[in-house]
Amino acid sequence: PVKRAENSKLCGGRILLAEDNEINREIAVELLEMQGMEVTAVEDGKKAKEVFEASAPGDYIAILMDIQMPVLNGYDAASMNRKDAQEIPIIALTADAFAADVAKARSVGMNDHVAKPLEINRLLEVLQKWI
Repeated sequence: PVKRAENSKLCGGRILLAEDNEINREIAVELLEMQGMEVTAVEDGKKAKEVFEASAPGDYIAILMDIQMPVLNGYDAASMNRKDAQEIPIIALTADAFAADVAKARSVGMNDHVAKPLEINRLLEVLQKWI
């Protein structure tokens, strides 16, 4: 059973999702919206940076970043050019779940790592841990 995010700090929060696979993107958006979150979804790291940098501070409570994307991968996109970017958790979403991948995600400033295919309860736990 899926744990509900009701009455948590996630409910009503806005998430920026960068995922190049359309089906994975739709599934993630649906799962997050079912938990009461608002999702802005983009298909590559360059668009994620553009959307984030154009947003007001505090617009997003977290960024979910696929790693292997065209145009700009998740590792490179994680380097956001705003002072408040350090305060927003960036969670890597990737099928690459080896220790080296987790370490690389952390080394570029990502806070945590969730393996794909997405397991919504694990994702909610990670989001609640960082927000």
